[in-house]
Amino acid sequence: MAANLLSRRSFVADTATGLGAIALTHLLAQDKLLAKEIKTPVRPAIDPRQPNLPRKPHFAAKAKNLLVIFCSGACSQVDTWDYKPELIKRDGQPMPGSEKLVTFQGEQGSLVKSPYPFHPRGQCGKMTSDLLPLLGELADEMCFVHSLTGKTNTHGPGEMFMSTGFTLEGFPSMGAWVNYALGSENQDLPAFVAIPDPRGVPQASVNNWGPGFLPAVFQGVPFNAAQPIRNLARPAGISAEKDKASADFLRKLNEQHLEKFPDDTELAARISSYELAARMQLSVPEATDISQEPAHVLKMYGADDSENKLKAGFARNCILARRLIERGVRFVQLFNGAYAMGEGVGNWDGHKTLKAQYDIHGPILDQPAAALLKDLKQRGLLKDTLVVWCTEFGRMPTFQKGASGRDHNPVGFTAWLAGAGVKAPFTYGATDDFGYKSVENVATVHDFHATLLHLLGLDHQRLSFYHNGIERRLTDVHGKVIEGVLA
Repeated sequence: MAANLLSRRSFVADTATGLGAIALTHLLAQDKLLAKEIKTPVRPAIDPRQPNLPRKPHFAAKAKNLLVIFCSGACSQVDTWDYKPELIKRDGQPMPGSEKLVTFQGEQGSLVKSPYPFHPRGQCGKMTSDLLPLLGELADEMCFVHSLTGKTNTHGPGEMFMSTGFTLEGFPSMGAWVNYALGSENQDLPAFVAIPDPRGVPQASVNNWGPGFLPAVFQGVPFNAAQPIRNLARPAGISAEKDKASADFLRKLNEQHLEKFPDDTELAARISSYELAARMQLSVPEATDISQEPAHVLKMYGADDSENKLKAGFARNCILARRLIERGVRFVQLFNGAYAMGEGVGNWDGHKTLKAQYDIHGPILDQPAAALLKDLKQRGLLKDTLVVWCTEFGRMPTFQKGASGRDHNPVGFTAWLAGAGVKAPFTYGATDDFGYKSVENVATVHDFHATLLHLLGLDHQRLSFYHNGIERRLTDVHGKVIEGVLA
């Protein structure tokens, strides 16, 4: 047998077939026809008794916390961040190639320039509109992604797609995924807090911060500066001492009950949730007490604005967001705009009278959000916090026929990032000459989510949860990290 293995004939044959295999592999690799590496799932090890304990990321993270400013209603990119000289030049003309174009609410009219002039901002000279001048002044801190694309032109599914990666209900929000993967640095506050606009909730409501099929402990806890968590305060007739004694006694009973069923993870998680609620009776009132803030901070945010109470309410929510990040809350989702039936002024859905509505929304967002970004930086929090501004999709560069507003547009819109791990000032991707369709470095919402997870030290292809026979991910079976925006 040894003589056969070392024979000249077998040596020559093996060499010939081996070289052929190497050549074939090289050719397949050039044409990208080789099978892709299959990444094994990584599921965090979670103690059901302490499900919010901090957990290590998959690799070194650039950001520890994530703050999302979500403008519900589809804020128009061509009236805020996406400067298009050709749109100004061709104002009133048909958009080339758009003959008989019908979008969400019907047939489109002519191109219409923004009613808000654009000017260069910051040292970088980024062109942004006068709708949001204070945010525009912070352009040097921002990394703009001008080439996002979505899957739907309907608000509810669009919000869910941006918040969960799916247009259907029942999927975990990105905050729930982050909570599931990383836990929290503060065991006395929720790891994931959603802050609804003072005017109400977004159209997709709790789906924006729900757990989907993940354990319920990872869902967002919704409250804002004006409406603390319901049923949290102790009854007026019970003293703090009696309340603490009752909680201690209940804890002993729960521990004894759990000893009888040590393998019941659902029971352990439920007890953990009750204990967190008890701790939150002390931590949440302190965190939400905006009156602790000095007068100059309230003024900087606009929280003392007695003439614009909507702005003052959103400003208090922005201060709350900073206070939560300061206290180690992992994921904060701050909403600007609330669902309103018809053509109300609740959100950024500027179909019929865009300027009249945006004249209301712009001041509500601008000063408080700009102050939030500056405050995070001056307190040293921006180096560990990734701030994201986003909306569910964009707007058309045309006006709808018979209206003075823009229809829904999911094929080209803008988001920006600031803080930990991203290039700034920087611009990535582009829409066409009119701001209609993404044409350069086109990015999907799945790509956007993959990038956010990457900055938190998580591999979006490996962070998974086994559900109904499928390894589920925030990015479904799609997504790639937008490497170009990484610092």
